[in-house]
Amino acid sequence: MASLLSHLSKKLKTVFLITLLTTVAVVTSEQHCRNFKSIISFGDSITDTGNLLILSSSNNLPQSAFPPYGETFFHVPTGRFSNGRLIIDFIAEYLGLPYVPPYFGSPNGSFEKGVNFAVAGATALEQSFLESRGIHYAYTNISLGVQLKSFKETLPNICGSPSDCKEIIGNALIIVGEIGGNDYNYGLLVRKSIQEIKELVPLVISTISSVITELVHMGGRTIMVPTDLPIGCWTSFLTQYQTSNEEEYNPLTGCLNWLNEFVEHHNKELQAELNRLQQLYPHVTILYADYYKALLHIFQEPPRFGFMNRPLSACCGTGGPYNFNSGSQCGTKGVDCCIDPSKYVHWDGFHLTESAYRLVAMGLLEGPYTLPAFDWSCPGADIENRTSSGRQYSF
Repeated sequence: MASLLSHLSKKLKTVFLITLLTTVAVVTSEQHCRNFKSIISFGDSITDTGNLLILSSSNNLPQSAFPPYGETFFHVPTGRFSNGRLIIDFIAEYLGLPYVPPYFGSPNGSFEKGVNFAVAGATALEQSFLESRGIHYAYTNISLGVQLKSFKETLPNICGSPSDCKEIIGNALIIVGEIGGNDYNYGLLVRKSIQEIKELVPLVISTISSVITELVHMGGRTIMVPTDLPIGCWTSFLTQYQTSNEEEYNPLTGCLNWLNEFVEHHNKELQAELNRLQQLYPHVTILYADYYKALLHIFQEPPRFGFMNRPLSACCGTGGPYNFNSGSQCGTKGVDCCIDPSKYVHWDGFHLTESAYRLVAMGLLEGPYTLPAFDWSCPGADIENRTSSGRQYSF
C-alpha cells in the first residue's frame, strides 16, 4: 500500500510540474508576443515614407520626388529615399498592417493603423544646437523633439480620451529611429574631427532616451530602437575620405575602419542606455534593433545574399570609383541608374536599395538582430502575408 501511495505521489508531482511549466511557457509567450494594431514611427530618411516631400515647396523638391526613386516597387516616386520599400514597409507587411502613412500630409487624418513622423534629414539634436557647434548643414529643422511634439498634438485626432490614447499607444509597435545618424553625418560632411563628432554621442543618446521615457509614460509597451548604420561602408563617405592608405580599409569589406569604429561606439552607448531603461521599466519591452550588424554581415558576404562582390558603389549615381558625385546626385538630370538594383546594396550613396532594406527587416523579424529576442508571430497572424516580400534568407 505504501508503495502504491508513493507511486501515485510521484505521478501527481510529475503532472503538477508539467502543468506549471506549460503555464509558465504560455505566460511567457503572451508577455513577449504582441498582436500589434498599429505602427507609430519617428526618424529620418531611413524611415521617411513621404514627410519631407510633403513639407517641401514645389520650387525646392527633394531628390526623392523624381525618378528613378520608387521605380522598383511603387513605380513612381513616393518620397521614400530608395528605389522601393523601406525597412518600416517590410515590418508593416510582416505584421499584416498597411504601409505607415506620413503624418505631415494630413495632420487631421485618421491614423488608426499607424502614423509616421520621420522626416528625411532629421536630427536627434535641435538644429540651433548643432549650429552652435559649427555644424551648418541645414536640410530640415524637424528634429526628434519636433516629431514627438507633433505626435502629442495630434493625439486628440487619433483617440478620444486619455484611456483610449493609452490603449492605442500600448497596442502599437513604436519605432524610435534610426535617429542621430544625421547629427554625425552633417558634422562629417563639414569636416569636423572625429573627436568633435564623438562629443555629440552622449547628447544624442540622452535625447533618444528622454523621448523613449516620455513614450513609456504615455503608455508605450513595445518600443524598437534601431542602431546607427555602418557609415564606413557608405558610398558618400568612401568617396569623401578616399585614401591610398590601405590600412584604413577593412580587407574583407573595403569599408573605412575608423568610421565604423565610431558607429560601434555610438551603438554600444545606445545599448547600455536601453538596458538601463529596460531595468527601470520592466513592464515595457525595449528592443535594440541592430541595423549595424545586419548590414555589416551583408557587406562581409554579399554574394550569399544575392549582391555583387564588394557592393560599395551606388546603383544610381555618376563618377569616381564608387559611382558617386556629391554635386550630381541621383534624381537629377543626366544621372544614370543601374539596370538591376537588386544586385546593389547602395542606392544613391546615402541610402540603400529595397533589396538591402528587406534583408535588414528580415534580420530583425526572423534573424538574430533584435535584442532581446522577440516573438513577432502572434496567434492568428497572417503567415502568408508575412512571407509575401519574397525569398527569405537565413542570418
